[in-house]
Amino acid sequence: MTPPSAGPHALVPVLWSARLIGAMVITFIVQGLTIGAYAARLAGVQTKRIATSISLFNLFVTTGRLANLFMVFFIGPLSDAAGNAVVTYQSDPALSAAWQHTFEVQLRLIVLAGTLGMLFSAMLLPMFTYLFRRGVHSFEARGSVPHALAQLFKPSNLRDVFRAQRLPTLEQIRSFSWRILPRRLLVFNTLVMGVYAIGVQASFLASVLDIHVARTAISLSGVINGIGTICFTLFVDPTSSMITDQAIHGKRTVEEVRSMVFYLAVTAIVGSLLSQLIFYPAAVVIEYVARFAGHVHL
Repeated sequence: MTPPSAGPHALVPVLWSARLIGAMVITFIVQGLTIGAYAARLAGVQTKRIATSISLFNLFVTTGRLANLFMVFFIGPLSDAAGNAVVTYQSDPALSAAWQHTFEVQLRLIVLAGTLGMLFSAMLLPMFTYLFRRGVHSFEARGSVPHALAQLFKPSNLRDVFRAQRLPTLEQIRSFSWRILPRRLLVFNTLVMGVYAIGVQASFLASVLDIHVARTAISLSGVINGIGTICFTLFVDPTSSMITDQAIHGKRTVEEVRSMVFYLAVTAIVGSLLSQLIFYPAAVVIEYVARFAGHVHL
């Protein structure tokens, strides 16, 4: 969006910009890595190396979170421009609302980019599974994650990784059964991924809805994602780990783990789609919490 100080055309908020596209690209990658990391469970069962697979899983998740930090360089200026416009044009409610609405649409596009990243990575799960298997064997041979990664990124190995990609057939998709999985696993994964999808964006929108508590509202994004992390640790990760361990000990089949990975990806995508419905209400709740925090005297 054009900053309010940019001249006479600053009255009109601009939807598309390089910063918006940059934020969308980063979100696409981060959410895609989240889905790709699910393949570590299946690779752990196939290689019988659960601990090593989980280490690589954590590497993927940490990389995604690190990449997510760079989104502030793109979404921050968009938020500043919208917030400054609301202050500058507060005497014109219609114009101020137009800037708020444009900023909301931008944030929704960023969330949508994350959903598309999830969908794209879900189609690449066979490739991610092969990548994790190669990573496990490479790590065991060299005993060093950096050396294992360097080996994986050799052109010949990358070619093998891409060749391992196979889109699932309709028959294979039908063979995945959600009935063999605990329903709470699927429900909580949907809810947690819905929170993750909009935690940061809803906080930024709340900062523009009430500019007097903007900094408090943005700071609450860490609290929201922290709650999501706790819920994932309590309700999703232990159950998926238990199913993986049962497969290692012969109590479940590899196909059941494959079904788990498939439906974890599906519920994550569903959660991201549902987050669009609660996006604005979530921003309003964050706004109220920020106001409450601002009026509490300790």
